[in-house]
Amino acid sequence: MSVSLIKKDINKEIIKKDINEYAEFYTLVQDVISNKTVQQMKDFRQHYDTNTFEHCFHVAYISYKICKKLGLDYRAVARAGMLHDLFLYDWRKSSKLLNLERKHAFIHPQIALENASKLFDLSKKEKDIIVKHMWPVTFRLPRYPESFIVTFVDKYSTLQESFVFYNSFLQKKKLYKYAYIFLCLLILV
Repeated sequence: MSVSLIKKDINKEIIKKDINEYAEFYTLVQDVISNKTVQQMKDFRQHYDTNTFEHCFHVAYISYKICKKLGLDYRAVARAGMLHDLFLYDWRKSSKLLNLERKHAFIHPQIALENASKLFDLSKKEKDIIVKHMWPVTFRLPRYPESFIVTFVDKYSTLQESFVFYNSFLQKKKLYKYAYIFLCLLILV
């Protein structure tokens, strides 16, 4: 059998596995993503060109895949990951305009938990994932490994969204080559 045929067979297996995994993930979060309040997250920008719904969906799916591989509670991660930023306001506005008692980064996990709790029956683990996803910014240490995973995937997703935005911006400005060199030097230092 030629190498190209083996690669095609492997790719088919990977695609089949991904489709099955995605279908299972979708089944776990279907009631969450079809909720009218959760759908409103599409109206609020999260990071650059990404809305809050897209960001949460990405965090939930990546966290789900990691937890599934590690034999952890992937159901709780998928659902809580989808709800971890369930706040319905533009966080770029000042805390005074929004009547927030503290800055958004510190208070939005609690707001998300309150909003999610009104809509869904959440387990202790799902609550912990939502309310502690901003660790170490919020000093509350996550209690479960699943909470840590969502926390780190949230940071990864934010960096990825930022990179995609700035990469396209720099390519448009033809500064990409210089910015790439600068970022590489920055990372190496």
